[in-house]
Amino acid sequence: MTTTRELRSMAGEEPITMLTAYDAPTAEVVDEAGIDVILVGDSMGNAVMGYESTLPVTVADVQRRTESVVRATEDALVVADMPFLSFGVDEADSIENAGTMLKEAGADAVKLESGPHTVELTRRLTELGIPVMAHLGLTPQHVNQLGGYTRQGTEQDAAEEIIEGAKAHADAGAFSLVLEHVPANLAGAVTEAIDVPTIGIGAGPDTDGQVLVITDVLGLDDWSPPFSRQFGDVRSEMENAVADYRDAVEDGSFPAAEHSHVEESLDDLY
Repeated sequence: MTTTRELRSMAGEEPITMLTAYDAPTAEVVDEAGIDVILVGDSMGNAVMGYESTLPVTVADVQRRTESVVRATEDALVVADMPFLSFGVDEADSIENAGTMLKEAGADAVKLESGPHTVELTRRLTELGIPVMAHLGLTPQHVNQLGGYTRQGTEQDAAEEIIEGAKAHADAGAFSLVLEHVPANLAGAVTEAIDVPTIGIGAGPDTDGQVLVITDVLGLDDWSPPFSRQFGDVRSEMENAVADYRDAVEDGSFPAAEHSHVEESLDDLY
């Protein structure tokens, strides 16, 4: 099973692969494919729960789905995303919520959408034995503050702020760092500046690893971000299967004899 220590050792040595998963069947497929890290992301809000953002996702939502993913995973490192307002407001509550993901849900680590306010929390969680994956660049929980899902770190001051934030979180004990929707050369600079692995999403090829949302990879949505790539067309396969089922029921070809059982002793019932 992949550990946070093993993940750190992969930096600069071999590419790190990471995908989201929100249920047991998907997690089993991802794990069996040899993906290093499964993120139970608050992206579940958009991807599978029907929300327009990640903001409505609760601790209970992430906990229950993390439990499902953990039950289906043998080798991948499972990271639970800490949802909006579950951390950073009160230290005791933050620690309790993060601890729940390890003690009750069975996650190996938590991820925090990071900023200056999470440096000391990262340090404290690490001291208590809760491994932290930091997250800088586009942080979807701050969508209202950022004014949308726009690329971050495009100006010199903003880029330097991200570099300094990455250093601060690495120094505080974060075992890895997600960089989302930032210029590739900035992501490369961050990767050079810190000694923990960087995992990019919309951050170019010079990070230590890559992460995508599973529904984008599978082609389950009509739309995916410009920095993503659909590696399959599962939506079309599902549409075809559902349509075939409907047609089979309507034309009487399902269920057929092989899908049914007749108990001869019950012939007198009608």
